[in-house]
Amino acid sequence: MSQQDLRTWLEALDEMEPVKLFKGAHWDLEVGAITKFFQFKAREVFPRSIPAVLFDQIEGYPAGYRVLANALDSLKRLAFTLGLPTDLKPMEFVRLWRERSKELVPLKPEVVKDGPVLENVDVGKEVNMLKFPTPKWHELDGGRYIGTGSVTITRDPDEGWVNLGTYRVQIHDEKNLGFWISPGQHGRIHREKYFSRGQPCKVAISFGHHPLYLLAGTSKLPWGFSEYEFVGALRKEPVKVILGEFTGLPIPADAELVVEGESLPGETRTEGPFGEWTGYYGSSARPEPVIKVKSVMYRNNPIIMGAPPVRGSQMFNTFLGPAAIWEELEKAGVPDVRGVWCNEAAGGHLIIIVSIKQRYPGHARQAALLATSCSAGARHGRYVIVVDEDIDPSNSTDLLWALATRSDPERSIEIFRRCWSTSLDTAIPREEWGHNSRAIIDACRPYEWMADFPKVVEVSQEVRERTWKKWEKELKPILGDAN
Repeated sequence: MSQQDLRTWLEALDEMEPVKLFKGAHWDLEVGAITKFFQFKAREVFPRSIPAVLFDQIEGYPAGYRVLANALDSLKRLAFTLGLPTDLKPMEFVRLWRERSKELVPLKPEVVKDGPVLENVDVGKEVNMLKFPTPKWHELDGGRYIGTGSVTITRDPDEGWVNLGTYRVQIHDEKNLGFWISPGQHGRIHREKYFSRGQPCKVAISFGHHPLYLLAGTSKLPWGFSEYEFVGALRKEPVKVILGEFTGLPIPADAELVVEGESLPGETRTEGPFGEWTGYYGSSARPEPVIKVKSVMYRNNPIIMGAPPVRGSQMFNTFLGPAAIWEELEKAGVPDVRGVWCNEAAGGHLIIIVSIKQRYPGHARQAALLATSCSAGARHGRYVIVVDEDIDPSNSTDLLWALATRSDPERSIEIFRRCWSTSLDTAIPREEWGHNSRAIIDACRPYEWMADFPKVVEVSQEVRERTWKKWEKELKPILGDAN
């Protein structure tokens, strides 16, 4: 994958799948509503495919100051961005990405002196975050959110490694930003370390960049592993970064729009609410730390990367999350995992489905316990369902059939309490935020009498092939290459 920025990504994408261009929309709700129209329509189709939308000539702003939404919310565009075949089916993608990810070689970023992001630099009195066309995405949002597809850059004060995380960022006014991070996220741990010492937390935030940064910022990478190295591995060449004048943090040299600032311990302002991926305004409005913006770097005609949450989850979480969980299961010693899926209507990790070929008593429970507690599946989980190898975990009809016919509530369900949740958990009373319960459901054939379990009604491969060969002329126009 060659080194490229957001603009060259858009140019290359246009040859495969033109971006939907809208001119003249208003930042106040219209940009968000148009984006949501496409998201709502996509609910009718699986795998969901939401068009990428580019907004230009946004009312009240110069032409060329743009907002891009839904960049990675289609399986085809996700595969294109990762350099994979663009005609893969859901589980084919998960399996291939998992194999490819094992071959990635982390590459440390390369520090350079200059880059497109330095075409314009505003400092001091020149800083004005309202000069950029930031949408108010939803009607009940507490304000305008410039950070939905952004990456927030922080450095661990003890170990020195740099983290890039995708956290929501609200514009309070010309020089102050809201800084909300869910508990347990690496960026929040960095911030808490600084605050516990009475020190400011220096921050840089990129608001426009190649979509690989968004993938990296939302991926479940190990503690101490920088997302810059992950992006470098995907590109097969080091990311070029500039060291920020105020923070000293590495900044993507080809970014569209980057700010530097600091967050001071004890200084807060009301942040939120914001319409989140749960489909609710789950975290309400409350005091959160503030970022005081010290400098703004941006390209001529900058593009803001918007990733307003889709009810359920973004496409990239739906497909990359299962591969990460699958890898952790196998590293933990769970044999014969045949597939992992995170149901897209359930936030990408609220419902995890694992398909296994049962090899021993307790195999299904082992897989479920590890899936609900591994790094990639632990945060804000709800249900893990384990099914047999004949079930496609990405097929909801197959899943519900297995759940209804192979599980018995008394025997098949286990409940675990005081697990890792977040303030976005809509099913937990506000005073109990932080913990939730988990259910693991064994929807496999009971191991003890698996050999005697009723046989599935199906057409054997031999009969399928024989019948297809005889009737292909009549069947193919209707079913395609279904055989």
